[in-house]
Amino acid sequence: MIRRVGTQATVDLRKDAGIDARAVISPQAQLAPDVTVGPFAVIDAEVVIGAGTSIGAHAVINGPTRIGARNRIFQFASIGSDPQDKKYRGERSYLEIGDQNVFREFCTVNRGTANDQGVTRIGSHNLFMAYTHVAHDCVLGDHIVMANCATLAGHVQLGDWVHMGGLSAAHQFSKVGEHAFIANNTAVTRDVPPFVMAVGQPAEPHSVNAEGMRRRGFTAEQIRNVRNAFRILYQSELKLVDAVERLQVLAASQPEVRVFVDFIGTSTRSLVR
Repeated sequence: MIRRVGTQATVDLRKDAGIDARAVISPQAQLAPDVTVGPFAVIDAEVVIGAGTSIGAHAVINGPTRIGARNRIFQFASIGSDPQDKKYRGERSYLEIGDQNVFREFCTVNRGTANDQGVTRIGSHNLFMAYTHVAHDCVLGDHIVMANCATLAGHVQLGDWVHMGGLSAAHQFSKVGEHAFIANNTAVTRDVPPFVMAVGQPAEPHSVNAEGMRRRGFTAEQIRNVRNAFRILYQSELKLVDAVERLQVLAASQPEVRVFVDFIGTSTRSLVR
C-alpha cells in the first residue's frame, strides 16, 4: 500500500506514521504507510518510497526517484538531485534504487541524463558510507560497499560485490567487474575485471581478491582457477588477444573464468594492465 502525504489529514497522519511534523513533503510524493521521516527532511514531488524505509533528519530526496523497501537514508544525504553535467538542460531523468541499501551522512546520488539512458540505477543490499558520490547514469549491482569519500563519475558500472576503498574514484564510463576490490586512494581510469584487486594512481592489477571470494563461498578450486586466469592475463606476457584465446578454453569448464572472459568482451575503456 502506498499513501500520499500532504492532504488535510497530514498532521494526524504524520503523528501516527513516524513522520516528523517539521519535515517538508510534497503532496505528490508517495510513501508506504510505515516510512519514517526525520525533522527538516525534504521530499520532493514524484518521489516513491517503499515499505520500511527510514529518512533521516535534513535529508533531501528529489524526483523523479523511486526507492524500494527497507532502505536507510541517514541525515544530510542528498538523493535524486539534478546531474552535475554541464550538458544537462533540465530534461526529465530518473533515479531507481532497490531494497535494503544504506546511504550514510552526506552521501550524494544524482539522476541520469539524456546523453545515456536517462536513469541512474542502484541495486539492493549496498552500503554507501559518508561522503560517497554516485554520479549521473551510473549502474550499480548488489552487495556493493563504497567506503568513505569513494566517488563514481558519470556512466560508471559496478558489478555485484564490488568493494571500493576510502577516497578511491572511478573515471567516467569505466566498468568494474563483480567481486573486484578497489584499494583506498586508487584511481580507476580503465576497466577492472571481476575478482581483481586494483591498486594505485592510475589503478593497476595487483592480485586476485581471494579473501573476498572465500567470504562469499567460492571454493579453493574456484579461487585457484581465477588466480590462474589472472596469471594468464597479467603475468604471462601474452598479447591480450592470445591471453583471451587461452582463457576461452578454460572458460568452457570453469564458470568463474567464463565471468572473467565475458567481462573482457564488454570492455570499452580497455583493461587495467
